[in-house]
Amino acid sequence: MGNQTLEAHQTTKSSSVINCIDLSNPNVNQSVNLLKQACLDSGFFYVVNHGISQEFMDEVFAQSKKFFSLPQKDKIKLLRNKNHRGYTPILDELLDPENQVHAGDYKEGYYIGVEAAEDDPQKPFYGPNQWPSSDILPGWRETMEKYHREALEVGKAVGRIIALALDLDANFFDKPEMLGEPIATLRLLHYEGQISNPTKGLYGAGAHTDYGLITLLTTDDVPGLQICKDRNAKPQVWEDVAPLKGAFIVNLGDMLERWSNCIFKSTLHRVLGNGQDRHSIAYFLEPSHDCLVECLPTCKSESNPPKFPPILCRDYLLQRYKDTHADLNIYKKQ
Repeated sequence: MGNQTLEAHQTTKSSSVINCIDLSNPNVNQSVNLLKQACLDSGFFYVVNHGISQEFMDEVFAQSKKFFSLPQKDKIKLLRNKNHRGYTPILDELLDPENQVHAGDYKEGYYIGVEAAEDDPQKPFYGPNQWPSSDILPGWRETMEKYHREALEVGKAVGRIIALALDLDANFFDKPEMLGEPIATLRLLHYEGQISNPTKGLYGAGAHTDYGLITLLTTDDVPGLQICKDRNAKPQVWEDVAPLKGAFIVNLGDMLERWSNCIFKSTLHRVLGNGQDRHSIAYFLEPSHDCLVECLPTCKSESNPPKFPPILCRDYLLQRYKDTHADLNIYKKQ
């Protein structure tokens, strides 16, 4: 796609106004209504008073920065393995191949999943994590494992409000076959000081929707995240999502859109670099490997039948990872 075509299809407006959900709010109905409005409008919302202290959040960011400050030769030793754990270099991901005609994302990352003793061919997203040596980064593993556990609890709390917003039982997603053994992935992200240029297909992170149930994102105070509420609009209108200290920015994934029969929508988003160093931490919450994702009972009717066939969570995620990473051949269906 040429530069003129790109320019004609994209425009940016001021910051988006998105709802804020207070997890300490005793008025559950108010939280449900705010969340439902957000899911129908933008698919993005803030979550505050989530129970993770600002002091600990600051420590996680400090430890993340320590890793990305290591020499490249040390980071490459921890290159992402077949279980999708470890380091991903700059340009590894290509999230928007239609527009990223010259290169992949100008970001580096580090994947940390649910720790398991050994690989299980039936659970391709489980297995041992890769960890930097404690001699190089003392306390790093312990910090990330604690954050992984605490973020999971936040995700489950958000899941309960989502269930109520879909007229389901509050514990619908807490069932053993759903979030009993979740594919929960923590991803540290670092955007170097590159200036993005959409007219040339250069992005910190190309336009994409997330794969799974929900994503919990926390960022430093450097802006860059943008959302497009209507992906089919011509031109596409992009709105900035401002960082909010101590809050999670939560967005819905494609799996929840599929589950809800498109009542709730996953939203196109991207990251534009402005020349500043930027760090963020994403926590992707997906159901268990064997969870059957099929139209929710409250989201179908005679006039609105299911739009998608049932699919196992692991099969869906494997295909999505194949579509966006450079070393596509490592993801073979078991």
